[in-house]
Amino acid sequence: MTDSKMALLELVQKSDDGNFLRELLQFSLQRLMSFEVEGLCGAGPHERSEARINQRNGYRDRTFETRLGTLDLRIPKLRHGSYFPAFLEARKTAERALVAVIQEAWIQGVSTRKVDDLVQALGMSGISKSQVSELCREIDERVHAFLNRPLEGDWPYLWLDATYLKVREGGRVVSVAAIIASGVNRDGRREILGLAIGPSEAATFWVGFLRSLHKRGLKGVKLVISDAHEGLKYAIAQVLKATWQRCRVHFMRNALAYVPKGQHSMVAAAIRAVFTQPNRAAAGQAWRHVADQLRARLPKLAALMDEAEDDVLAFMNFPRQHWQKLHSTNPLERLNKEVKRRSAVVGIFPNEASIIRLVGAVLLEQNDEWQLQHRYMTLETIAGVTGDDTTGEPQMLAIKAA
Repeated sequence: MTDSKMALLELVQKSDDGNFLRELLQFSLQRLMSFEVEGLCGAGPHERSEARINQRNGYRDRTFETRLGTLDLRIPKLRHGSYFPAFLEARKTAERALVAVIQEAWIQGVSTRKVDDLVQALGMSGISKSQVSELCREIDERVHAFLNRPLEGDWPYLWLDATYLKVREGGRVVSVAAIIASGVNRDGRREILGLAIGPSEAATFWVGFLRSLHKRGLKGVKLVISDAHEGLKYAIAQVLKATWQRCRVHFMRNALAYVPKGQHSMVAAAIRAVFTQPNRAAAGQAWRHVADQLRARLPKLAALMDEAEDDVLAFMNFPRQHWQKLHSTNPLERLNKEVKRRSAVVGIFPNEASIIRLVGAVLLEQNDEWQLQHRYMTLETIAGVTGDDTTGEPQMLAIKAA
């Protein structure tokens, strides 16, 4: 009986039913490699032959993931040249595909534990949290290249909005703002322009973020749409010298905080009627009329309206075709919800770098989708804002001092 047959018989006798197929496959692959190396060497491992052209030089261990489980293989090494089995060459592609699956699952918001369950369901031995994190770091290169790319041309409209996430910092859990910037260029196309993590109210943070966008090439900004962060208002005036549009949706929430609950519908309807006016002048008159009507009963709301008129109605100084997209940060709301959905399973991020990795990947994905869609604004209407038409640039409001 040959050595191979003896070894196989011994394997059958020692193996239980649960491990037999896995051990049989491991035995077969090990023998296959041995036969291939004998062909390359021209002789067996201990055979003296004039036909020998090479010699073995030990082994290197390698695991091989299969549907039957993890196989521990010993790949023969050669004294001259190298040997790698053909059946593992094909596995390299499969391994890259597995890495891609794990990365995509992590981006889609699948937890590390669920990724491990997924890997085991494929018949593999599972994957640790550290291994998932290591694989996902490959995303960083693509994300950072996207978030730091040069910005070319003019960007007349800029939206800034924040979504809040939890992160560990100095042994405690804190809430930080993930600031997302998107814009429309002179071709009427929308893109994600940047991402920053920090305290939303700090003026120094906002100034630094807007300056980083400016250094990358952001220019030609005519209108910035955002919530009423004092630090942001100051940064817009200092860095961009642009008009500020206070988000209409956020303003309504702030305004109704001064109104008894039973009067919310009436007051909201009165303020919304202002936005149906045909132009900025008519809207201003209607705005002041509503404020005067409410002054006796709701003096704090009337004072808020007096202060916020120019900021809330700033969008009306731009082409009417753009009004629906300029009056609030709603164009970013769907994106923020997607960020929240995918980050929900993470819960508490270990550090800010992990936030940038995940949120940046979501933004990269969304930006690619936008490029496949129709123009966000038509060339004809955007031309009037960028000054490309014969009528020149539209009249703009002076920036209100923060």
